[in-house]
Amino acid sequence: MKKKDVVKSNLLFNEIIAKGEKISNKYFIIYGLRKEFIKNNYGLAVGKKIGNAVTRNKIKRKLRNIITNNYSLFSNYHNYIIIVKKEVINLNYHDMENELTNLLKSKGEIYEK
Repeated sequence: MKKKDVVKSNLLFNEIIAKGEKISNKYFIIYGLRKEFIKNNYGLAVGKKIGNAVTRNKIKRKLRNIITNNYSLFSNYHNYIIIVKKEVINLNYHDMENELTNLLKSKGEIYEK
C-alpha cells in the first residue's frame, strides 16, 4: 500500500464508516464504500487500547504489507477502512494475513466487482 492509496481526510474517513457496508470477525472490522474512481483507498485504525505507539505502528506495517500482497481480494471502485480489534495482539503475521484474507473471501459478496 502506497501513501497515495491512504484515506487522508478525517471527513472522508468518518463518511466511509457512517455510510459504508460493514463486515467483521473476531479481529477486524472492514467498512467499504463505493466511489467513482477505479483506484482503491485504504484507512487503518488501530486504537490506543491495542498497545503503545510501537505496537500500533508494528500492526499497521503488517496490515499495509498484507494489503499490498493481497490487493486482488479488494474490489475496485471502493474506499476501505480497516479497524483492528484488541484480539489481534495475539496473532503473528501469517495468522493476521489468514484472518484478514478469510474475512474478505467469505464476505466478498458485499463488495462486488
